[in-house]
This record gives sequence, structure tokens and C-alpha cells, in this order.
Amino acid sequence: MYQVVPGGAGGTNTDVIPKQKHSKDTRPLVGAGIIGLVLVIAAVTAWCYYIASLRKAELLKTQLLDLNKDGYIIRNQGGSIVFRMDFRSGTLDLDSCTKEGEILSCGRTTDRKLNFFIETVQPKDTVQCYRVRWEELVPDIPVEHAMTYKFAHWYGGAVSAIQHWPISISGQQSPKPFITSDIYSSRNEFGGILESYWLSSNATAIKINNSVPFHLGWNDTEKTMYFQARYNDSPFKPNPGEAPCAELSYRVCVGLDVTSIHKYMVRRYFNKPNKVPASVMFRHPIWSTWALHKTDIDQDRLLMYAANIRKHNFNCSQLELDDRYTRRYGDFDFDPVKFPNATAMFQKLKSEGFPVSLWIHPFVNYDSENFHTCVERGLFVQEPTGRLPALVRWWNGIGAIVDFTNPEAREWFSYQLRSLRTKYGLSSFKFDAGETNYLPWKFSTRTPIRDPSLFTRRYTEMAIPYNDRAELRSGYQSQNISCFFRPIDRDSVWGYELGLKSLIPTVLTISILGYQFILPDMIGGNAYLNRTDGHRGLPDRELYIRWLELAAFMPSMQFSIPPWEYDNEVVEIARKYTALHESIVTPRVLELASEVVVTGDPIIRPLWWIATGDETAYKIDSQFLIGDDLMVAPVLEPGKQERDIYLPAGRWRSYKGERFDIKKPLHLTDYPVDLDEIAYFFGCSKKRMQNGANLIRQGFALLVRQIGT
Repeated sequence: MYQVVPGGAGGTNTDVIPKQKHSKDTRPLVGAGIIGLVLVIAAVTAWCYYIASLRKAELLKTQLLDLNKDGYIIRNQGGSIVFRMDFRSGTLDLDSCTKEGEILSCGRTTDRKLNFFIETVQPKDTVQCYRVRWEELVPDIPVEHAMTYKFAHWYGGAVSAIQHWPISISGQQSPKPFITSDIYSSRNEFGGILESYWLSSNATAIKINNSVPFHLGWNDTEKTMYFQARYNDSPFKPNPGEAPCAELSYRVCVGLDVTSIHKYMVRRYFNKPNKVPASVMFRHPIWSTWALHKTDIDQDRLLMYAANIRKHNFNCSQLELDDRYTRRYGDFDFDPVKFPNATAMFQKLKSEGFPVSLWIHPFVNYDSENFHTCVERGLFVQEPTGRLPALVRWWNGIGAIVDFTNPEAREWFSYQLRSLRTKYGLSSFKFDAGETNYLPWKFSTRTPIRDPSLFTRRYTEMAIPYNDRAELRSGYQSQNISCFFRPIDRDSVWGYELGLKSLIPTVLTISILGYQFILPDMIGGNAYLNRTDGHRGLPDRELYIRWLELAAFMPSMQFSIPPWEYDNEVVEIARKYTALHESIVTPRVLELASEVVVTGDPIIRPLWWIATGDETAYKIDSQFLIGDDLMVAPVLEPGKQERDIYLPAGRWRSYKGERFDIKKPLHLTDYPVDLDEIAYFFGCSKKRMQNGANLIRQGFALLVRQIGT
């Protein structure tokens, strides 16, 4: 009955076979259980990572700004990207980031510690701002952020030798010091009027903090501007006793439109004038000796110049005696050979109704009698050790530059000006130079300055006692000096490089930077040899006339090459436009000037000021507004007696009496403009249009009286 299986002590196949069967049947179930367990663990882990990523994403987002390890983007309310900044000096370690309230901060890059934060500020319902700071904790490491500019048109920054509106960037430039420079002699540098502020057509603005050792570069291939902070190989210095640890800090603000965001930025971050210069400086032309006589000016030529102004029946706000009336640069009295009786000369000019201002500068050449005195008293900018004056080369020789951070030097310089004014009854001064490129690369001042352009600010302060009639050509944080600011000398050419076409972009740029009392240099340019379109040493006749017409619609006018150097027709055109300036332009400018001290808004405005959503208006550089309702369109091309004109939507009345009531922008193609004409249009309300018509009639009446005289 039983079968014995050999080979097993007491083992039978009935014991073994069932166990083998059981093992083969349960293996798939065990494997499936393990796989299931792994999947559950993976799902839980993924969920945890998902929740963590949501929290991290929420952490790295503040309002409309999204931060990542390499930079950040800002969107507008519609969700479109309006601003992008990339970090070029390190990659953030996002695990080191925390968020507390509206402040998002990070403590590390992937290789070092730092202080980084972005704070969200909403100063008003229509404006969203972000304070950004990247501070290095190790000396001599630069901080660099790269702003993409391809999303919009950009404006601001600085005047330049080749001026475009909006900014036109070409080539590549590694970051270089953002400081004031004389762009007539150094044409690739930043200009003498500059502020670290930029504004875009998509209603975004950026203001670099004044404490930053700021360097600016660009790359037109990448469409980026490089914002860099550094002390190494730089004229910027840390505060005494501080380590040279760079910090890049700035604000980015986004608004509803380009005009409203600019208004906010100006009110919040810019100095504003505290008074308006003398009204006569707006109303009547300044007459300068420079372009006509250069350094050959003397007593007889000055008196003859004044006599010719009266002979040809022109008004004069002041007569400007330019370089060179002293024997040596740095002297503060008249050359007795060129001006044998300066006292009698000034008395005669005053009796004939000619206030006189004098050209002045901050240099004392080594051959001046004042040089030794200033060295002994320590009144000059010094070389780095502070033991010797730092000699500098400028366009009129070699000398030293007065240290305007030194109270004793400021008082010495002020005393010289007061003495001149008292002795000769002067009306004011033309303050030339002041740019920091005339300082040595390494220098020391009595009061240490970390930003070289603060030297420009200190120099402009010397004009404050004379700001009713004073003129400056450099400015940095100087809007509240409250005098006229003049762009650098223009060449007598048509183009964008310091020529006629550069004038409107330059004036618009200066206006956006907060300088509203603008003197747009001499009509026709400076007539420098080899930089003049024309003959007999004069600017081209057509160029001169077109320049004159444009200048008539600027806040102030300045002649040097007089119209009678050409012919009677040019003289008549000049009379026509000085009368038009007095009757039509000046009342509007003075009205706007009184508002500047409160708002800081431009007097001369771009067309997008009243057409904020119009892509065409963002790019127009040959038209401008005076206020919101006087639009000017000069002819800026040689040989042309017509031009295309863009009219923003609204109600307009032309200088010819034509009326345009348009719901959308209108392009007037080949609009005729004769050689003795400039196109201009009165806009907006019925009352304003009637006022415009009245001003035109008044202008012609004034012209008739002048001609009759």
C-alpha cells in the first residue's frame, strides 16, 4: 500500500512535493507586493516634492516678479513680460532663500555667501516697485546684472555725442565708469549731464541708487545693458574705513503707461528746481562772442558786436563774453592789452542796456599768478597721497583744478566771482567744464568723495548765487541748482553726431533726466574748422536758418554767429523767429516753468507724452511738444521744403490755420514747409486753439513793429 522513496531518511515525496508547489505559486504575489510598495513610496515622495516645489515657487514669487537662480522677470497686470534681469556675477543658491512679508532674501550663491534681497513696495494703486540689492561680502568682487532691453524702447541715462531718441545701442562695451565726461573731446564717453535712470515704453523704469559704484556696458547682439558695481580698477572709492565690497542696488517700478510712471519716478527720486530763472532769459536771446570771435575777442570787437545787435534791432537778455579775456587761464581780471579800459567798457554796455556775463572755468594753469597761491593754501585737487596738486590737461593747456569739496577753496573761488561782479557790474557767469573726466584717474580731495561725479555736483553749486542768469554745461543730481543747463558744443553740421539732428534727442534726454531750463547752445553751431558744413568759416546758410527756426521753440535762444553775417533775408527771418519766440513760445514756457518747481515735469516733451499707447510715437525723434498742446515739427534735412508729420489723436490747428479733428493718429506726408517756415500745431481744447490763434496774431504784430522800427 505504501511506496517508499529511496534516498531520504524518513522523507517521503508526499512531504516534499507540496512545499515545492506552494513556493512557485506565491512568488509573483510577493514581487507584486514589493513593486506596489515601491510605487506607493514613490508616489508619496513625488507628492512631497510637488508640495515642496509649490512652496518654493510661491517663495520665489513676489507680486508680479518671478525669481530664479539666474535672474528674475517682471510681468505687467496683463501677464506680459515687461522686464528681465539676469545675474552675471553668480548663481543664487535657492535653498538659502527665505521670504518674510514682502521681502524675499537669499544668503548664498553656489560658491559664496552674500546679502541679496528683493522687497516689494506698492506706493500707489497704479505703481508696483521692487527694491533689489546684491551685496558682496568679499572685497573686490564685482556685482553685475544684465538687463534685456529688447522688450521696449528705452530713454534716459546720459547725453552722448551721437544722440538718438529712443536710445540706440550699437557694438559691445564692457562696463565702464558711469561718470560725467566732455563728449566733445571724448566722443565715446558718457556726457556731461547724466543720471542713473532709464525709462521704457512698456511703462517700466529703473533707478540705480546713488551710493552704487556704477559702471555701464552693453551688447547689441545679446540686446542687453550691463549694470555693474565695482571698486577694482575704478575711480569709485569706498567710504573711508570701509572694505571695497561692491553693492548693486536699484529700484524697478512698473506703471500703467510710460508718462505716468515717469511722473512718479521724477516726483519720488529727482531733485527739483526751487525757483525759475529770470523771465528775460526765456524771452530774449543771449548773444555770445564765442562762435564768431573764438579767443580773438577784445574790447573793440565786443563793443562792435553790441552795436550791431542794436543796429539790426534785436533784443538781448545778456551779452556773453567768452574765452579769452584774461592773460592767463586762472587769472580773474582782464588782459590790459586786449581790454585797455574794461571799467569804461562795462559802463558803456550797461548804459546801452546790455547786461554782461563772463565765461568761467574751474582750472588754474601753472603759469597763472594764482597757481602758486592755491598750491600754498592747498586749494587744488591733489594726487592720491594728498601732498601735491594733481596736474591735468584740458583744452586750454595744463594746470590744476580747484577742489570744490574744500570749503576754503569754494570760498576763494566764490570771492573771485563776487569781486568781478562787484567791480564791473556783471550780470552772471557762464560756468564751463565741470566734467569728471578732467580729474586724474587717481586723486584725492579735501572731503573724500566715493562717486567722482559728485565733483560735478559740487562745481554746479558755485552757480547758485547767480542762477537767475547763470549757465552750466554739466550736471549730476543738480536739478535743484535752478539755472540754465546747456548741452555740450554743437558742430555746424546736419547729422546726429553733435549736429542739428542731435538737438531734439539731446533736449528730450536732458528733460527726462529732470533738467528743464535748457539752453540749446548756439544757433548754427560753433563753426569750428573741419567740423562745419558751409563756406567762409560760416555754417551753411540753409543749416543756419533751419537751426534758428528750431531754436525759436526751445526754452531759450542763443546767438553767436549773427544773422547779418549772411544777408538781409536771413536777418528778416531771424527777426521773425525772435518775435515768434517772444510772443508764442515764451508765455507757454514760463507757464510750464512755474509748474516745474512743483512737479518736475518736462517743458519740452516727447510725443509719447500724450500718445502713450502709440508705437509710432515712441520712435519719433524729429518732433516735440511744448507742454501738451503745442507740437513742433522742424525741417532737419538739407534741400528739403517738405516733411512727414505725425499728428497724435485729438484736435489740432496748424500755424497755417488748418484744422484737424482726428480720433486716431494722422500722418501728413510731404507737408510743405518753406525755407522760412517751421511747422507747428496748437492742440486740445477750443479755448487753447483760440489762444493759439491769438498768439499767432500777436507774433505777427510784434514782427511788424520790429520791422517798422
